[in-house]
Amino acid sequence: MGSAVRVCFVGDSFVAGVGDESHRGWAGRLISRAIERGYRLTGYNLGIRGDTSALIGQRFVSECEPRLAPGDYAVGVVFSFGVNDVIRRGGQPRVAPSQRVENLDALIDEARQRDWPVLMIGPPPISDDELNGELRELDAQLQERCRAGSVPYLSVFEPLVADAQWRSEVAADDGAHPRGSGYELLAELVDEGWASWLQNICG
Repeated sequence: MGSAVRVCFVGDSFVAGVGDESHRGWAGRLISRAIERGYRLTGYNLGIRGDTSALIGQRFVSECEPRLAPGDYAVGVVFSFGVNDVIRRGGQPRVAPSQRVENLDALIDEARQRDWPVLMIGPPPISDDELNGELRELDAQLQERCRAGSVPYLSVFEPLVADAQWRSEVAADDGAHPRGSGYELLAELVDEGWASWLQNICG
């Protein structure tokens, strides 16, 4: 029998799988793959549409604590966010550039205080080329901060922004979210890193 493990997927609409006809998104697909590999995995999707890194910071601990209570199982947290941080509201980004990495630092610190291993998946591209420029920069900043803090980081921006299928699905939907096949593509990009992280936290 495989290892028992509980994982919270915390983030935005991409974590929630908005746009996916099957309502699985990339998180549901990663959960399925882990179960197929023999893990006794309980996955909790805590994605909220429109959430920024700041909003995630306000709810993350209270939502994860009851789900990751100590028991005879491994635990972990997968974070993914960033698109809503760069989205404009009233002409200004919803989260100031100087605050975005600090918000990630705070999330990682909170998780470490509770002995919750963290995996970070970077933000995907959308259909707005100007905002994609900011997302590319943010992706690099988040990756560097995770590297410095010894947190595994899986970047998806560059392969997705160059992928015709991803760009087509996003443009055909709402300008941000893909359909099911786009989420399948994202899941495939991070699956190896996800499997490695899961193996590490399960010992």
